[in-house]
Amino acid sequence: MSTKDFIEKDYYKVLGVPKDATEAEIKKAYRKLARENHPDANTGNVKAEERFKEISEANDILGDPKKRKEYDEARALFGNGGFRQGPGGGGGSFNFDLGDLFGGGAPGGGGAAGGGFGGGLGDVFGGLFNRGGAGAGSGTRTQPRRGQDIESEVTLSFTEAVDGATVPLRMSSQAACKACSGTGDKNGTPRVCPTCVGTGQVSRGGGGGFSLTDPCVDCKGRGLIAQDPCEVCAGSGRAKSSRTMQVRIPAGVSDGQRIRLRGKGAPGERGGPAGDLYVVVHVDAHPVFGRKGDNLTVTVPVTYPEAALGGEVKVPTLGGPAVTLKLPAGTPNGRTMRARGKGALRKDGTRGDLLVTVEVTVPTSLSDGAKEALESYREATAGDDPRAELFQAAKGA
Repeated sequence: MSTKDFIEKDYYKVLGVPKDATEAEIKKAYRKLARENHPDANTGNVKAEERFKEISEANDILGDPKKRKEYDEARALFGNGGFRQGPGGGGGSFNFDLGDLFGGGAPGGGGAAGGGFGGGLGDVFGGLFNRGGAGAGSGTRTQPRRGQDIESEVTLSFTEAVDGATVPLRMSSQAACKACSGTGDKNGTPRVCPTCVGTGQVSRGGGGGFSLTDPCVDCKGRGLIAQDPCEVCAGSGRAKSSRTMQVRIPAGVSDGQRIRLRGKGAPGERGGPAGDLYVVVHVDAHPVFGRKGDNLTVTVPVTYPEAALGGEVKVPTLGGPAVTLKLPAGTPNGRTMRARGKGALRKDGTRGDLLVTVEVTVPTSLSDGAKEALESYREATAGDDPRAELFQAAKGA
């Protein structure tokens, strides 16, 4: 799409909406027309296909607030199609060459281009068509650059991960070279890159009258080239820097979690913002406690009499006093009970629960009295076969 077509086409008319239409009205009109003229619904209809392309083009401009603003300003500036050349330059139309208008002609060219607009209007449309480039003129200046993102690792104890901790992190990153104050030049007087004229970017054709931008290869996106390169940073203006900072790790982090700390990465260039710091957290295992989300887990051994007859069992907590749980009579091995509010710290300040799993222990050695008592118990329960239902179910299957 040429610049001339961009300004002369009435995209509001294409979509059938007024110039003050809202974004919702534009979207609604586009969807309706797109359905009616879609190639899949109009097989072999060349006219409908062209209409569909025109509708899509209009939506691409009017559906983007930035493009729509630039389009409205351009049409207002040139009188809604004032590029059309009238006889002898009359009739209210501009009589000049488009190449002169957008910086392609010689300075002082004929007609209104030379007298009314001076050096052309490339800057007016530079943001939309990416035509500022190397010909943007003396007003070009180097742009700020965002600092690099940094990734670091930290190992926490189980308790630190549950409750949160402030830990020191030593990081290495690229920062402004101290030897040349970040200029890349020994004397601190780099020159503007002639290839990108200080923008740090170069344009290449993207088709359809538009351009794509890439980092400048000659200055590596800096916009500056050292005349006498600094020996420390080899003219890059950046050097390796190490620093130690205190980082707060929030409560409740899990092993392998990646935390993003905005603005804590490498410093930017020329007033640009700092990058981000990404911290990968490793958590050491605990000899007693485990974790499931916001809940902590613990396995508590109990004796057979406690499980069979019931009773009260003391359970340790992480970093706090023990709690007492009431064990119901007939508690089976592996049953899990809950101690509320004794788990990991949540983001809202509350805590999860402590999940207590009962493990019935079997003694490896017995006293004579214990053996006699168990023999009596075995005789008393000789008629109870705990495997009877198992065999019955196996036969039925």
